[in-house]
Amino acid sequence: MKKIEAIIRHFKLEDVKNALSEQGIAGMTVTEVRGFGRQKGHTETYRGTEYAVDFVPKVKLEVVIDDDRAQAVIDTMIKTAQTGQIGDGKIFVSELTNTIRIRTGETGGEAV
Repeated sequence: MKKIEAIIRHFKLEDVKNALSEQGIAGMTVTEVRGFGRQKGHTETYRGTEYAVDFVPKVKLEVVIDDDRAQAVIDTMIKTAQTGQIGDGKIFVSELTNTIRIRTGETGGEAV
């Protein structure tokens, strides 16, 4: 099993969620996050005063999926979240050794 974490722009969340739902993805976790990459934040002007925004607001979307469906999910995330501009985000893929549903004790793919 794989855990796919995607850091994306806020306004792309609904598009990515809908595209993944169309693929039959039954569950996902969404967290509001802040951070920076190569762009190192940006500057904004408010009432004539310029100030630096060091941590850019983003959304982290987490999906756990079987190995054989992982690449399709990654491709969908890229296609849907991409704007072609700096700051589109990142996707991280991790190997999961086990998953356990707390309520029933099911493990592995059954727990997802």
